[in-house]
Amino acid sequence: MNVVINGKPRQVADGADLAAVLAEFGVPERGVAVAVDGAVVPRASWPGTELHPGATIEVLTAVQGG
Repeated sequence: MNVVINGKPRQVADGADLAAVLAEFGVPERGVAVAVDGAVVPRASWPGTELHPGATIEVLTAVQGG
């Protein structure tokens, strides 16, 4: 199925959950926040969060600066 990850269309397996998709694309398990269709998904819920065709996934990384 097709989803959008950080603005880029991606093909993932049908029925894939959020944890599997993030692992497939090399997203680290720590230091990131993830939202699906605009709603933040707690890390503990990644494995049980099923994705639907056309889902929009945003991966945000904390950045330090000054």
